[in-house]
Formats: sequence, structure tokens, C-alpha cells
Amino acid sequence: MTEPTTAARRRPRFDARMVRQAAYLLADLPIGITAFALTVPLLSVGVGLLITVVGFWVLFALLLLLRAGSALERARARVLLGEDVPEPAPVQGRRPGFMQLVIATLTDGLAWRSVLYSVIMLPWGIIAFTCTVVSSVVLFPLLPWVVHGLSSVDRALVGSLLSPGRLTERVRELEDDRGAVVDTAAADLRRIERDLHDGAQARLVTLAMDLGLAKEKLTEDPDAAARMVSDAHNEVKLALRELRDLARGIHPAVLTDRGLDAALSSLAARCPLPGGVRVEVELPERPDSAIEGIAYFTVSELLTNAAKHSHAQSASVEIWRSDERLMLQVRDDGVGGAQELPGGGLAGLAERIRAVDGVFVVASPVGGPTDVTAELPWRTRTAAR
Repeated sequence: MTEPTTAARRRPRFDARMVRQAAYLLADLPIGITAFALTVPLLSVGVGLLITVVGFWVLFALLLLLRAGSALERARARVLLGEDVPEPAPVQGRRPGFMQLVIATLTDGLAWRSVLYSVIMLPWGIIAFTCTVVSSVVLFPLLPWVVHGLSSVDRALVGSLLSPGRLTERVRELEDDRGAVVDTAAADLRRIERDLHDGAQARLVTLAMDLGLAKEKLTEDPDAAARMVSDAHNEVKLALRELRDLARGIHPAVLTDRGLDAALSSLAARCPLPGGVRVEVELPERPDSAIEGIAYFTVSELLTNAAKHSHAQSASVEIWRSDERLMLQVRDDGVGGAQELPGGGLAGLAERIRAVDGVFVVASPVGGPTDVTAELPWRTRTAAR
């Protein structure tokens, strides 16, 4: 027997889903009466007393109460209507403190939409209750269709008035991404500081001390002084090499001067995979410099992972443009099993890419191969402006 389609399963009919919807509609009236009786008097008092401090406190209490009530309504819609209603973020002030919470509540869009919902629910509750009861008594064969149509209105009310708006969700998403980028930048700064302190800085301190000793021995023991200067010269070379490696890790000069093709080819040449790395870059022009940097370091991290952890013999890197997106794919023939785990390297790459509205997908079955695909905007929003 074939499985019924989604449309067939959701077609109005006498079933448990219709009973839950009817229960929701019958409850609209008592909820509407309660919400209206609570909202309208308190709103009138609050607005009427706005010239005094009392009005603000009345409105604050009303909005807090209705915002809590909206959570119950969203739960009711999830249980009885099967509506997947997202929960909004809690009200928070820009800074800690009770007065900041008061200001945030008085300016909260969801709280004021809850006021509108409470006012609308009385007339709508009367309509929904009446139509459901009349259909149950007089038009019973049509009950599933009547219930379905009325519950669609309830879904629209909950979705439009009691759900976080798309803009609000987008702002919260961008705030999370910004926090991830800030954490990543702070970790990078700590790594650079550690590398400078433990590497080049330590060598330069040693070099200064050796040159000081060589200066003292210059007249007493010229041969020893010459040997010390020769050793210091070698230390200078090592320090310069470490500084070049560090600078390459921050932003390689070849990327700035010649773009992704040359930079990735240089990166592939240094990768220690036995079978080498094949690089194919097909770009009609260069993307935004920030996007180039993200793409470069994504490939660098993925090739490092392939060399250290996947036991791969070879890898390939492909970069191309698709409309206004920069596409990136890195594949290795290693053992697979790579996962985007919280706190892991792949999760850090994903956060950096998603912070600029990018997409990061890992396909790495056990046994390999590992395919990582990233999609980045061709231009950042700042560059576009």
C-alpha cells in the first residue's frame, strides 16, 4: 500500500487532528474574554496616567504579563494546532539593570503585538466559538472543513502577532555570529601574541644579549667575538623566517598581490601530502579582499587537517564563481569521519563563514573521502555599500 501524500494526510476530515483543532477554537472564546478584560482596562489606565510615573509602571506590568501569556498561546498552538511557533528571545536591556529592563519591555515589539492579539481575540473568539458550535449541531458533515478554515485564521494570528519577526530573528542570528567572530579574532590575537613571545621575540632577546657579549669581547678576543657575531647572524635568519611565517599566517603577501590562484598554489606546494594537492581556480575577477582572506584560511585549515588527521595521500581544491557567490570545495582521500563538533576546528571555520552569510557543509563518511563545500558572498555588505 502506498504511503499517503502530505496533502492527503492534511486534508480536512474527521480525525484526532480535527478534534484538537476544534478544542482550540472552542477555547478561543474564554481566552479572548479573559485577555480583553485584562488588557483594555489596564491599557486605558496606563495610557491615561502617562503624564505620571504610575502610567509607565502600569504599562510595564501589562506588557510583562501579556508577553508571558503569549508564551502560553504559542504552546497551545503547538500542542493543539501542530504549529511550529519559534520562541522569541527574552527581553534584555542594553545594559544590566532594572530600569534598562523596563525600557526594553516598553519598547518591545512582541509585547505590543501581544496587546493587539489580546484585543482581537474577543471578537474572533466569538466568531470561532459560534461557527464551531453551529457546525457541530447544524452542519456536522462540513465540520472538518469549517474547523480547518477557522484554525487557519488562528495560525495566522499566532504566527504574525506572537512569533518573533524575521527581522528580529535575523538580528539575533547576526548577534550570535558577531560573538563567534569576536571570539575567533580574540583567539587569533592570543595565538599571534604567543607565537611572537615564544618565537621571534625570544630569539631577538637572545640575539641582543649575544651581540652585547660580542661587543665586550671585540678587543679582548676578536676570534670569539667573530664566532658570536656569526651565531647572531644565524639567529637573525631564524628570527626573520619565523616572522615571515607568522606574517604569512596573518595574511600572506602573495594573496594581497596576486589573488587566490597564486596564494592557493603556493599553499598547495607547501602541503606535506605525499600525492600533492591539485588546485583549480576559475575566477573572472577577484572577490572582496575579506572574502579572499576567509577562503584562503579555510583552505589552509582544511589542508592542514587533511595532512595531520585524515591520513590522506592527496587532496584537491576547487574555487569558482556562481552568480554573486564564491564557491569552494576541498576534497581529500583520507579515512573520513570528520565532524563539525562544538569547539572543534571545523566548527570554527563554519562560524567564520556563516558570519558573512556563507554556507559550510561537511560530507565525511567513515572510510572517506572527505568533501568540504563552502559558499561565500562575492562581496561583503560593507564593500557593496
